Amino acid sequence: MNAKKILCLLLALAMIFTLTACGGNNDGNSGNSGNTGNNSTPVANNNDNDGDAQTEFRVAIMRYSEAWGLDFSQTAFLREASEATGATINWETYYAADWAEQKSLLLAGGNLPDAFFGSVCLTDSDISKNKASFWELTALIEENMPNLTRILGEDEMMKSLCTDANGDIYTLPKKLPLRPITANQMFINKDFLDALNMEMPQTYEDLADFMIACGTQDPDGNGEDDTYGQSIVASLQSDLNNLLVYFGLSNSRNKNYMGLDASGTPYFIPASEKYKEAVKWANYLYTNGALDPERFTQDNSLAQAKVQAEGGSKVGVHWQWSVDAETGGNASQFVLCEAVEGPDGERYVETDPTSLNYGRNEFIITKTCTNPGLLLKWADYFYTDLASLQNYYGSIGDGKIAENADGTYEVLVPEDGSSLDASSWINSFRDHGPKYMEVAFESKVVLPTDQGDGVKLAANEVDKAHAHEIFPVCSYSDEQLETLTLLTTDIYNYVETTYANWVINGGIDEEWDAYLQQLQAMQLDKVVEIQTDAYNLTMGR
Repeated sequence: MNAKKILCLLLALAMIFTLTACGGNNDGNSGNSGNTGNNSTPVANNNDNDGDAQTEFRVAIMRYSEAWGLDFSQTAFLREASEATGATINWETYYAADWAEQKSLLLAGGNLPDAFFGSVCLTDSDISKNKASFWELTALIEENMPNLTRILGEDEMMKSLCTDANGDIYTLPKKLPLRPITANQMFINKDFLDALNMEMPQTYEDLADFMIACGTQDPDGNGEDDTYGQSIVASLQSDLNNLLVYFGLSNSRNKNYMGLDASGTPYFIPASEKYKEAVKWANYLYTNGALDPERFTQDNSLAQAKVQAEGGSKVGVHWQWSVDAETGGNASQFVLCEAVEGPDGERYVETDPTSLNYGRNEFIITKTCTNPGLLLKWADYFYTDLASLQNYYGSIGDGKIAENADGTYEVLVPEDGSSLDASSWINSFRDHGPKYMEVAFESKVVLPTDQGDGVKLAANEVDKAHAHEIFPVCSYSDEQLETLTLLTTDIYNYVETTYANWVINGGIDEEWDAYLQQLQAMQLDKVVEIQTDAYNLTMGR
């Protein structure tokens, strides 16, 4: 080999070694590279002006019903968001019926989408256990999301919700617009009330009398034993928010059975004396015919058939979001009843301001995504007043909302005769996904007064003074979540099973001490300790 060829070979080798030393593979820390670092930020592929950067994204979304169709993915707003940011979204739609199985396959199989949209997709535990699969977003938010960055600086709850106990951000938060402070409220079957010649209940004892009469007499006048004081798919979790709420149990919608006592200290509701008295009352209702005997065994379709029965509802009392939310064609039979007085003389209504208004896990980006910066710019487009309005009721460009000359925005009743509530879920993301509406902007929104949120906000005025402080949405460390998952599965199953047994068969007084001992053996003290620590951290104590 002559000297010239040797020199060329040496130069080539030198270039190879130089590129290797400088990281010349330039994979941009992409998800496909097998990188498992939790806090790394992409550099090369974060530049959405790079002609080679990713601009099309697979985004998974879970929808409650196939009957809703895919109109949500073709809205005028989404077209505007895509045109404004340059991001193209290819939706991968799943449904509630098989989402648990599909989610497990996605998380275990590695064929992850670029992002998950909506808090119903992944739980805190899902995210904690799979952090290596998701981008830590703190720096990326500051670089690519001016709308959200401003909001996080102004709204402490938004910042607290999306920041975990380690100070990291893996998910985007939301605040829903035009929300009440009350959750489900009590609606009385006025036809039954009149037929029984009874007055609107004022106390929990009045309510018991009415419910028993509904279940043991013949308020619909058909001569058959087919009416109930209440008929639902019952569980302790559901009953804490309706039947038992008047005992001041202050249950959270987080399904963790935690409450706050009079001093603001967290406690486990099913281990309290107030709970014991509430269960005894539920057993009294059951044994005296107020409650549907099938309440713990029927499915939702059967319970719904009784509430929405053709020719008139078969139930006397129904707790629901608004008068037309679940009573269907029988809504005209039901009237709102102000929360009744409990044993302590106070009135109580289901409430959960943080869960009803705020949320996290609304957008999670996986390591499959090689250009998270652009995807976050697309998500940031959602954090404006008009975007939040359209992603709650439907797009202005699709005729779901009218933009008036006086600067107001009128949410329109569907022309096809369907309910506004149903239309909103079909034509928007409704409760799910990134959004945030300033309180000042809410006054510019005009709602129909005869259905949907307009009706709910009017009903809210009746009971909002009866909303008491409850255990809020909290943030947990990975270790805390792991321990809670390990311990609470058995604890929750135990309290649910004993509750159903005590409602049907009684015996809580005789079995109470052994029940508490079993809870302690299952390490309930550790669960309460973790929940208390998380509460103190969330509240800045």
